Amino acid sequence: MGNIATKLASKPAEFKSLFLGQFPEQQLKAGNTEKYYQTVMDFDFIYLKINHDKFGVEALIRDYLLIEDIEILDNLADDEKLATEQIKTLKLIQQTLELSAHVVNQDRHQLVSQLWGRLQSFENSDIQKILADAAASKSEIPRLRPLTASLTTPGGNLLRTLTGHNYSVRAVAITPDGKKAVSGSYDNTLKVWDLDTGKELSTLIGHNYSVLAVAITPDGKKAVSGSDDETLKVWDLDTGKELSTFIAESSMYCCAVSPDGLTVVAGDTSGRVHFLRLEGGNIQ
Repeated sequence: MGNIATKLASKPAEFKSLFLGQFPEQQLKAGNTEKYYQTVMDFDFIYLKINHDKFGVEALIRDYLLIEDIEILDNLADDEKLATEQIKTLKLIQQTLELSAHVVNQDRHQLVSQLWGRLQSFENSDIQKILADAAASKSEIPRLRPLTASLTTPGGNLLRTLTGHNYSVRAVAITPDGKKAVSGSYDNTLKVWDLDTGKELSTLIGHNYSVLAVAITPDGKKAVSGSDDETLKVWDLDTGKELSTFIAESSMYCCAVSPDGLTVVAGDTSGRVHFLRLEGGNIQ
């Protein structure tokens, strides 16, 4: 165990929860940027927060995003601000956790393998210390540690991976504000995702066969989906409820919503293009 793990081992559960949940933000707001940096760059802290029932990887990622909080940054004196190299290092850890979130959320024992597989090519003493501490940490189950940077490294085009569908994803659309995505799958469902956290917000259930097309209204409040079950459905993205259904005569392979949000255009496998009126969630 490292220093943080040793100190917390004898503390009550409430203290551990408060420390893991609040300590980094408290230190940064107080201008103790070096203490903040040391804490979030400590493998013990990373491991304990991810494995705590109350937190997890997304809560840990938010600790690194604190360095982008304008309110906090504006209150820091010049001599309290993090050095450029420290900020770059924190961003690498944040991006690594975002890339690894879909794996670690399913199996927290994969944390060490994910860190080693993505970070070992970086010649940064602080990152190498995290990796060394991770390698030295004890595990209740056997684990594999990559000998080379065999996984996608941070700083590239891939930002994160969203998992949840049981079969192939056929269609994806993003809300106009860029905050949510809606995906349609061969598992007959649509899923709504938070693009900031990567979390699944809801699953839209109602189609009887594969979802082949997705479109989102200009206000970002509704989604239209086309399916192999020969229907178009309109969904409320806030509640996840199905609002209305248009029954066609063949599979609905594509759809789009007009810029004014009043018309849905959809194509089917028979070669026809349907123009439908969309009023208050009703499709006609």
